[in-house]
Amino acid sequence: MKILVLHGPNLNMLGKREPDVYGVVTIEEINQMIRGHAEDIDADVEIEQFNSEGEIVSAIQGTHADAIVMNPGAYTHYSIAIRDAVAAVKLPTVEVHLSNIHAREEFRHKSVIAPVCAGQISGFGAVSYLLGMDAAKSIVEQAR
Repeated sequence: MKILVLHGPNLNMLGKREPDVYGVVTIEEINQMIRGHAEDIDADVEIEQFNSEGEIVSAIQGTHADAIVMNPGAYTHYSIAIRDAVAAVKLPTVEVHLSNIHAREEFRHKSVIAPVCAGQISGFGAVSYLLGMDAAKSIVEQAR
């Protein structure tokens, strides 16, 4: 089983960017957690981070993974292109967020991507990614 983990825009700034909202854990530390968890759940993982919408779309379209775990960052709220790419590949996709987007500014409450995802996990910091991986693996195994 292979999981593609996608980090969206500005997530490369974790640890420096708004630590009161996103914490002090860096993207490198999150990636280490993801790799360790992938071993624990017997999954292969590919991890990518892109600031550009087009690169995220290309990664989704070009993946050979069985499932996707994605934090689309700000694109969550307005990227029809990413939404359409997720819908097109028909892979189980779990949208994840470090912060609880529903407890933040009103404009962050709506995700245009969530309706084409298997589910959304938010508010658990870096653990959101691990929970997303568990969910993705479960969905793939149930479909087999």
